[in-house]
Amino acid sequence: MKITEWKQLIQTGALDKRLEFLYGKERINAQRERYLRVLNHAEVKIGEGDVRLFSAPGRTEVGGNHTDHQLGRVLAASIDLDVLAVVKPHDEPVIRYYADAFSVQPVDITNLDINESEYNTTESLIRGIAAKFAQSHYQLGGFDCYAESDVLPGSGMSSSAAFEILIAEILSEVYNKGSVSPVEQAMIGQFSENIYFGKASGLMDQMACSVGGFVTIDFKEQNNPIVRNIPFELDRHGYALILTDCKQSHANLSDEYSLIPSEMKAAAAVMGRTVCSEVTVKELLDHAKEIREKCGDRAFLRAYHFLKETDRVLDEVSALENGEIITFLKHVIESGQSSFMYLQNVYPPAERMHQSLAVGLALSQELLEGKGAWRVHGGGFAGTIQAFVPNKMVDTFVKEVDKVLGEGSCQIMSIRNTGGGLVEDCHL
Repeated sequence: MKITEWKQLIQTGALDKRLEFLYGKERINAQRERYLRVLNHAEVKIGEGDVRLFSAPGRTEVGGNHTDHQLGRVLAASIDLDVLAVVKPHDEPVIRYYADAFSVQPVDITNLDINESEYNTTESLIRGIAAKFAQSHYQLGGFDCYAESDVLPGSGMSSSAAFEILIAEILSEVYNKGSVSPVEQAMIGQFSENIYFGKASGLMDQMACSVGGFVTIDFKEQNNPIVRNIPFELDRHGYALILTDCKQSHANLSDEYSLIPSEMKAAAAVMGRTVCSEVTVKELLDHAKEIREKCGDRAFLRAYHFLKETDRVLDEVSALENGEIITFLKHVIESGQSSFMYLQNVYPPAERMHQSLAVGLALSQELLEGKGAWRVHGGGFAGTIQAFVPNKMVDTFVKEVDKVLGEGSCQIMSIRNTGGGLVEDCHL
């Protein structure tokens, strides 16, 4: 379909049902404007011709804080913030990606070797995804793409994973008749991020972006994770999901993030294991003295957090499946408390003057205690807080938090019930 034809569909409201499915009824008008803007920009960048529209969502981690790298369990969900792309396939062996916020060099897909000079670049992610498609004996081809994203970078919503799923979904749909499953797309995205981009990461981010809705994942079998959707409508139970940006930089925190898995693995090694998912709480307690002597107290505490947290995911999933929202909220709070006390990822240990996440958690507790739930979101140390807020309290919550952390700190969002894919294929 031509760009002009897509515009006509949007202007006449013919796409409204799909927009409602992706973003909710109250956001249809805003998304109409957004889609028209993206199509207008695409017309300039990639020209006319037959194009297809793709969308890949960001994600929120609901349970299982820092458990995936120990091959534990997580509970996550895709959200209604996404990367929206206009794609025009062509016969050249090159992928040209244009974005509103940054510049990307064309990627020649006849050269799929790892290029160390590309580490930490968008180009490396594209090349890595194409390389894994080729290694998996899928078809490859070129395309031009213009994309805009409202998945906030550095927010714990996984803007990089959304991008990876977008590229994988385009290659799947355009050149492989949609045959690459969401789980395989997630693993392809992780491969690209680990090997070509040069960043160690678990699989939770990509999986939540590719599968859609509430999803629980058990990573015990690393190459064959067990993925299951959890049907649950948060809004029907009277709650909104709010992520609060505590406006503290992630800069210079790489060492803090990497110490979490390394300390957990060090504790596991004392017990003759590789990762903490291979041990029990009893084994950990039986070896507590030895772990403290060899690895330090924090390694023991972080391992203890993991074991309780990975089991807590089962309790959260059970509560959602049984519609027990109060029980679910109780477990969310427990998860946050464990992250603060045992995982210790709310602020860096040397930081005394700047503890914005802790301030945000205190505000959230004061406003929501007995009514909702709150916890550190994602990696921690900086970034965001996740809160489940009663619908009738949303305006008050946002007003009071913004008063302390700054205007626009709160992002109200919904759970999106589909992962990455073609806009035209969204369920009606």
